[in-house]
Amino acid sequence: MKPPRFTYHDPATVEDTLDLLALHGDAARILAGGQSLMPMLNFRLARPGHVIDINRLADLDTVSPGPDDGLRIGALVRQRTLERSELIRERCPLIAQAMPFVGHPQIRARGTLGGSLAHADPAAELPAVMVALGAQLTLESAGGRRTIGAEDFFVSSLATALTPREMLTEIALPPWPARTGSSLHEVAIRRGDFALGGVAATLTLDAQGRVAGARIVCFGVGPRPVRAADAERSLVGGAPSAPALAEAGRLAGAAVDPSDDIHASGAYRRRLAGVLTTRALAAALASATALAA
Repeated sequence: MKPPRFTYHDPATVEDTLDLLALHGDAARILAGGQSLMPMLNFRLARPGHVIDINRLADLDTVSPGPDDGLRIGALVRQRTLERSELIRERCPLIAQAMPFVGHPQIRARGTLGGSLAHADPAAELPAVMVALGAQLTLESAGGRRTIGAEDFFVSSLATALTPREMLTEIALPPWPARTGSSLHEVAIRRGDFALGGVAATLTLDAQGRVAGARIVCFGVGPRPVRAADAERSLVGGAPSAPALAEAGRLAGAAVDPSDDIHASGAYRRRLAGVLTTRALAAALASATALAA
């Protein structure tokens, strides 16, 4: 199918883009990598009167060090750039670990970080990764800017805290804690498909080898990324033993309430969340232990 008729805009600056959003509001959609928007247009699932192409906004296509060894990532940064970046690999290993699971190389070559976050597919890896990392997202409009935590940004399936006149411009990541390991595990019908279920996890050890901090976020098992807070609390302060990791997996499975669909039952996805949590934590523990050695 062909997309419906729309007016195409090609702004050269962020300010011009925000002015267009202020003018057209609900009738406008932003085009970045197009990996989600173009299929939606072709299937007439989206019918905007105006499409605003932001690919000339070079200011949004940067990865740079942030304060205190954190990171600042522009919303237009391609997923392939994240996959290949040495700075990402050094300062935020979880992103580098997640990228090979995101679609296929052709998709990652065009898809953007901001596009994936703004689309907010509950089975996508990057929204869960941002929640696990405690990312701060900058949203801008012609009236100003605001910052929101990733955990509050994702509202429901394909729904975020963005208003029609706002644009996601930057993602800020805190410094990577010392002695922290991470991992992302998922199950999909085929490599590159959306996940039936997945888990992004980080595990931080103290000087004595006990768990000083943990972040566990499940995806593909609810309308938005689900943080397994009870599972996290069960680990902190204790030794990261196999029984402790298994108990965290059990609690993570109990924290999600997925529905049935044509691909898998809710019961299967709930079981998957628990098993993948245990596996992701074991892998994160292995990398944290290696860093602490």
